[in-house]
Amino acid sequence: ATVCGILLDLLITGVERSAYPRKYLKEVQAASDEFGVPEHIIFAVIKTESNFDKTAVSGAPAYGLMQLTEETYLWIGNDMLGEDPSAFDIYDPKTNIRYGTYYLSFLFRKYGRWDTAFAAYNAGPGNVNEWLEDEEISDTDGNLVNIPFKETRNYVKKVNAATKEYKKLYYKK
Repeated sequence: ATVCGILLDLLITGVERSAYPRKYLKEVQAASDEFGVPEHIIFAVIKTESNFDKTAVSGAPAYGLMQLTEETYLWIGNDMLGEDPSAFDIYDPKTNIRYGTYYLSFLFRKYGRWDTAFAAYNAGPGNVNEWLEDEEISDTDGNLVNIPFKETRNYVKKVNAATKEYKKLYYKK
């Protein structure tokens, strides 16, 4: 490897890493440790949902880094974690990442595969449950092969692409 080749590799990696940042690393690591969701998956969801804008609000409306609806946020805090979350904390990066990561872990435990968990994160478990019962949408192994919502189809592709990039750039083990 030449010096120019090594420098070019470093430059390319630096540009790629700037496109796939690891902002809120401490919060992501803590949530990953607490709920067993790999860091690269959490980062991919944050990148796809809000592009690391902690004040993001969608049309749903969903809030913060991981774009939680108020209903999901309160369900996680009150019913699942036994906490008493303040509505103001939905924008707090630590709380939003922790609750969003809990939700990802819940969905992964429910469906057993990340693609399906991502689809449920975007379209809701009710829709995904219906899709899994429809042989035109899912195969006999429980894979969603023909997601009917274009937004959800694209969302799953985007999260998978970001997951692959984060894994390649930071988690090569």
